Amino acid sequence: MSLADAESATTTEPAPTVTVTWWHRVLVAAAAGGLMYAAFPPNDHVWWLAPISLGLLYAAMTVGRPSVRSCAGSGLVFGLAFFVPLLPWIGEYVGALPWLALATVMAAYTALFGAVAAVTMRLPFRPVWFALSWVAIEAVRSAFPFGGFPWGRTAFSQVDGLYLPLTSVIGAPGVAGVIALTGASAVALIVRLVGDRPALRSWTAAVALAALVLPLGAGAVLAATGSPFTSKSGETNVVAVQGNVPRLGLDFSSQRRAVLDNHVRETLTMAAQVNDGTRKQPDLVLWPENAADTPPTIYPDAAESIRAAVTAARAPIAFGTWIPIAGGDGAGTTNSILLWGEHGGYADAEPSGRYDKHIVQPFGEYLPWRSFFRLFSSYADSAGDFKPGTGPAVLTVPARNGDVVMGIATCWEVAFDRAAQQSMREGAQFLFVPTNNATFGETDMTYQQLAMSRVRAVETGRSVVVAATSGVSALVSPDGSLIASSGIFTPDLLQADLELRTGQTLAVRFGAWPQRLVVLLTAGAFLYVLRRRISLDMFTGRRGPVMEKEHDGQQAS
Repeated sequence: MSLADAESATTTEPAPTVTVTWWHRVLVAAAAGGLMYAAFPPNDHVWWLAPISLGLLYAAMTVGRPSVRSCAGSGLVFGLAFFVPLLPWIGEYVGALPWLALATVMAAYTALFGAVAAVTMRLPFRPVWFALSWVAIEAVRSAFPFGGFPWGRTAFSQVDGLYLPLTSVIGAPGVAGVIALTGASAVALIVRLVGDRPALRSWTAAVALAALVLPLGAGAVLAATGSPFTSKSGETNVVAVQGNVPRLGLDFSSQRRAVLDNHVRETLTMAAQVNDGTRKQPDLVLWPENAADTPPTIYPDAAESIRAAVTAARAPIAFGTWIPIAGGDGAGTTNSILLWGEHGGYADAEPSGRYDKHIVQPFGEYLPWRSFFRLFSSYADSAGDFKPGTGPAVLTVPARNGDVVMGIATCWEVAFDRAAQQSMREGAQFLFVPTNNATFGETDMTYQQLAMSRVRAVETGRSVVVAATSGVSALVSPDGSLIASSGIFTPDLLQADLELRTGQTLAVRFGAWPQRLVVLLTAGAFLYVLRRRISLDMFTGRRGPVMEKEHDGQQAS
């Protein structure tokens, strides 16, 4: 069977008696992007907007025989309607230009998705190719350039949804694909059922219904039974300390010592509560990223304050700081988590463990093309010169009942699949996410990031501790639910007996390989269709003699 025959057999039916204009597509794509934004935190219990959003985008890209150019335009409009309201925290203290520039760059990726999907969907089973293309482009924007920008990935909208349990099996990329397939299949089903070819209705309806129902059913089963891939190995009592910062904005670092003092003070308060019997003795105390921005390896008074906190807490403390790289000026620094002390409060002269952040944030912790970006914002010179670490992604904590292996994904790293997955492969029993969101004020950023930590909990089958300087801090169970959480810009102490687990979920075992295969498959399909059908007609929507047979009567399916 030829490609044209196969497509005719699987995707053709009479065109609906409706004229679809360019403005129709713009409005539908804009609505789709707005709904995708609405599916994200801090909005709660609106996870179902994500498949509706992608279903509308699918409709904009399939109904009425749109050209590749038109589909790319729909993708661009979708991206602007999604990323512009999602990312205003980028410009909270550096102005609107960086925010709008980044949103536009992200929208360029969804425009690329529109072009790629328009080509791959010329193969049979359009909803499948729509979903595969969506996953592939999410993978590309999460990797290129400068290491990628994975903020706003579809899976991060699902923290209280029925798709979330699937993350332990198919990972965040798989969840994105399932959501895209669900939305596209729903539209395909509607288009089929309103057509006038009853012979096609029964089996196409069954396939579309299966794509709608099976993922939700599988998610419900996993939610009810828990992860079958990991097992409980014990408990450890953890306190996450949120010391707060003196004031909002980039200049909070000018009061670095005050930030350290805040966390010491809250820890001493906790210790006093333990002594008077109103709080349980912890096994481990966790401070946020940048909690000790006066490094104890440089400032003796900072080291003395931290040792005093360890002694009072009678437990080791893990905290964020920065450490100059040996080699003098210009060698850079590392964004590090140090572990200091042992159970019982004994603190050596030096920290007992160190983790250097592996994935440093471009335009924040380091600035590529600094001289170029200085032309657009005076804050270019405020960017740091942090270097990525190369060591293990775990620290071994000496706790009351034996050593506990703690995985770490610092702030920006939690957005990347490989960060949490690496620590699981190195034996982590729970995941620690230290973060500093004070520079983003009272925006939605911290809630969006917390959603990532909740997805990581399910993906890895581990408890997660989020310690933030100014909030939101949280304790997350392995099923992604919140055990406890803080407010923002207020001191707080979060404590719980965290479940420790061992074993690897399928998402961790397979890692990035399924996503890579999707990228290769999508690229192969794109090139195959181009080779078979390359012509001006594909890109303009005008049908020439080669395309006439294959387009005749083709409609969304």
